[in-house]
Amino acid sequence: MSKKVKITIDGKVVEAAAGQKILWAALDNGIYIPHLCSIRENHYPFASCRLCFVEIEGYPGPVTACTEGAAEGMVISTRSERVDRLVRTGFEMIMSNHRTECRVCPKNRNCTLQKIARERGLKLKPARLERLDRNLPVDDTAGNILYDPNKCVLCGRCVWTCRHSGSGTLGFARRGFDRVVTTFMDAPLGESGCNGCTACTLACPVGALTVKG
Repeated sequence: MSKKVKITIDGKVVEAAAGQKILWAALDNGIYIPHLCSIRENHYPFASCRLCFVEIEGYPGPVTACTEGAAEGMVISTRSERVDRLVRTGFEMIMSNHRTECRVCPKNRNCTLQKIARERGLKLKPARLERLDRNLPVDDTAGNILYDPNKCVLCGRCVWTCRHSGSGTLGFARRGFDRVVTTFMDAPLGESGCNGCTACTLACPVGALTVKG
């Protein structure tokens, strides 16, 4: 059994397993920290979304809550001027490259982006950054899965889930602005060996991978 430690998050003393990621310790105790890419079962966090920043007393700067383990006596703040600035900037960068069409999106009202915006008072259509739309083709070749890469936030949750619960067909390709979740040789999902388990649709925090209605 893991040793228990006491940590303080936003003034609230909570108990967590030693080494448990701060993100999960906070969420387990009703303290919300924005996040897109984290999976509790993944012991090697991606830390790719850059939204779960917190400040820890004695640390020189903010750290990602999904990678930092709990230790006895930690004093953690999920909100501060520096944290809020980092989260806002990261969120705006994600939204600048996200096709926002909430009204017709299958994940409307069940979307993590909407929750983050609501919890942190952020705009889903920020005006500070130029909007970039890659106009990538929507893939509806799989029998029961619809993939819209224009809504993908590159969190990697579907890739990890596909490898552990599916057929392992999904992966990342290319770099920078051209980075995309795809299959081997960019084959359509219906021709990729996808077994149609839909685990990826459950893992997707947005409307990129959904079950056809």
